[in-house]
Amino acid sequence: MRVFVINEPFVKDFCRTQRWAARTRGRVLRAPDWLAYATAVLERDGYDVKLYDFPAEGWGKKKLRELIRRGKPDVVVLDSTTPSIYSDIECARICKEEADSFVIMVGPHATALPDETLRDARGSVDVIAKGEYDYTVRDIVKALDEGKELKSVPGIAYMEGDRVVHTEQRGFIENLDELPFPAWHHLDIMKYFDGGKLYPYMDMISGRGCPFRCIFCLWPQVMHGRRYRFRSPKNVVDEMEYDVENWPQIKKGEIFFEDDTFTVNKKRAMQVCDEILERGLDVTWSVNARADTGDLELFRKMKKAGARELLVGFESGDQRILDNMRKGLTLQQSRDFVKLAHKAGLVVHGCFVLGLPGETRETLERTIKFALELNLDTVQFSAAMPFPGTEYYKICEEQGLIEAKSWSDWLDDGEQATVVRYPNLSREEIEYYVDKGLKSFYLRPGYMVKFLLDTRSLSDLYRKLRGARNFFSYLIAQKVGR
Repeated sequence: MRVFVINEPFVKDFCRTQRWAARTRGRVLRAPDWLAYATAVLERDGYDVKLYDFPAEGWGKKKLRELIRRGKPDVVVLDSTTPSIYSDIECARICKEEADSFVIMVGPHATALPDETLRDARGSVDVIAKGEYDYTVRDIVKALDEGKELKSVPGIAYMEGDRVVHTEQRGFIENLDELPFPAWHHLDIMKYFDGGKLYPYMDMISGRGCPFRCIFCLWPQVMHGRRYRFRSPKNVVDEMEYDVENWPQIKKGEIFFEDDTFTVNKKRAMQVCDEILERGLDVTWSVNARADTGDLELFRKMKKAGARELLVGFESGDQRILDNMRKGLTLQQSRDFVKLAHKAGLVVHGCFVLGLPGETRETLERTIKFALELNLDTVQFSAAMPFPGTEYYKICEEQGLIEAKSWSDWLDDGEQATVVRYPNLSREEIEYYVDKGLKSFYLRPGYMVKFLLDTRSLSDLYRKLRGARNFFSYLIAQKVGR
């Protein structure tokens, strides 16, 4: 049985694998890590499987049609996001037209709205693998291969006549060490880029789930749950060694830990560092962290083991807004975190979300000011997006705050944007403050000089110049558009 796993095309530079799928202002392109896991599981079970990343290759739907016509896959796995869902369904239809492939759809939108997605697809999508789908996809393929009924597979939804059938719920994967390493060998890692990360970079997922209650965060609420499940330190560093051995280019760049909260469990984070140090593994790495996990001992150990950067969701410079989003964080904790990280020699990238409940022009100004005062190394500002399946979406829907009339309105010509309009704050104003925050931070003459002087190597200079070009191309396009 031949299986194609596809990160399908949408608009140019669309990054569907990040938490808020969009064309970002920095034109970030991240590898399809969750699809790479599903591919690896299928390979391990002996299936003939190929992973294709259309955004990375710059391919469109014409290429998809050609690929399916030529390859004649028995099964096609497609991802789904809210902004791209109608296009995703169109891609499923292409697979039906060209090869009558059995189509499995995965991802957050199909997981949050399986009934609606199946009905909108009108037969183009055969089954939805809900939530964490590594083993679900394999079990669907196995059932098809062995002639078993779909109802034997937990964690899926499919149409039976006019009725949507949901099988029993599938639990989260408990032993993450049992998973094979992602099937990166199908992809060209040099095609992925993030101006905030060293080039080239590879993702590492050492744990899944997040125990915190932020109302807007998509992955814990829709895909991976609220409990942080760990891989063993040995298994994590085994993968790091595997990556370095097979893609030696990564020594010029870094490995990025995509866990929601790598630093939340100090003991386990220290064990990962000890494992790296004991093996003498020479590779740079960075992680996601929370601002209430500032710990000088941990930061110094991480630095010694090769850590470079902490990517942190500070989110807002107004305590009331932080409380409204249930961040569980104080402004003082954010200040203390940055000081401790810098004391340990670590770089801090700050993330801020603008436009959450209670936001006003004054709180937005306060957040920009706070971001400048924190002495961060890099930042990103994003407009809050209420994705289906999140508590934020439910709030916005109940209060009639969503201005978009259909999922096709979920992006502004592919650009990262918001669809929320508050009585005292328009979506245009929210987006204005996102741009203002970015320009206030990055266009400071002193910052630009420091940014270039801190360059580590030619590859580092490349990613900085490319990142700057991406950002300025966005600003120019916006100015022309207006």
